[in-house]
Amino acid sequence: MPLRITDTFRDALAEQKQKGVAGRPLAGMWVCSGSPLIAELCAGSGLDWLLVDAEHSPNGLESILAQLQAIHGYPVHTLVRPPVNDTVVIKQYLDLGVQNLLVPMVNSVAEAEAAVAATRYPPQGVRGVGSALARAARWNRVPDYLARADSTISVTVQIESTAAVEAVEDILKVDGVDAVFVGPSDLAASMGLLGQQEHPEVRAAVEHCLSAAKAAGKPAGVNAFNPGTAEHYLASGANFILVGADVAILARGSEALAAKFVKPSDGDETVSY
Repeated sequence: MPLRITDTFRDALAEQKQKGVAGRPLAGMWVCSGSPLIAELCAGSGLDWLLVDAEHSPNGLESILAQLQAIHGYPVHTLVRPPVNDTVVIKQYLDLGVQNLLVPMVNSVAEAEAAVAATRYPPQGVRGVGSALARAARWNRVPDYLARADSTISVTVQIESTAAVEAVEDILKVDGVDAVFVGPSDLAASMGLLGQQEHPEVRAAVEHCLSAAKAAGKPAGVNAFNPGTAEHYLASGANFILVGADVAILARGSEALAAKFVKPSDGDETVSY
């Protein structure tokens, strides 16, 4: 029986759109620990999607591969964020078997076009050809991989600066950009509002991107750990959302245990490190 490649995140979003009002936004979480065990634990949670992060997390090629293998087989979509929008890095991720990319810091049409080109073989793009050596093609065991590789990859670009917000309508027009994802933390910083992702101006910028995506007929997602903010963005039209992170859940959970069971003595306050 020929090996097949699993559906992409683009397919999941398209299915959601086809369901119309009967569909629902896709909820996911960050996987940042670098641990395949934690990744597998999160994969079985019942969430729709996971984002394995290599921009702000201790993930290299080997740990990403191990996490892809750990997650494989669970009914969850996996996106991977590389540390940079770079042709060589993206080539390595794709050859590992990453099918769904979330490309950070895409601030212009040219940068969006570069991200897409990195995922396409010539003449449509600049991806280096190494399918005989690559897990993506199962070492040339996937029939016609070179001819249909484009259909196995989804590209989501991250809008996280004032320049990106200003260019979002044009970025959405780039052929091969399947979705946009708004990062309020970096967006707030670029607006001179560091650490104030709940600021009304930041929320307005996020809502502008969501509206632009809806007008363009493309999905848009957003990061929102605050449940109230998450509900607000979902009501504003977000098609997919990240609502937590493995490391944050462990940090807050362990702090709660300490607060309950570790009592200060001699008037000292218990503090975390």
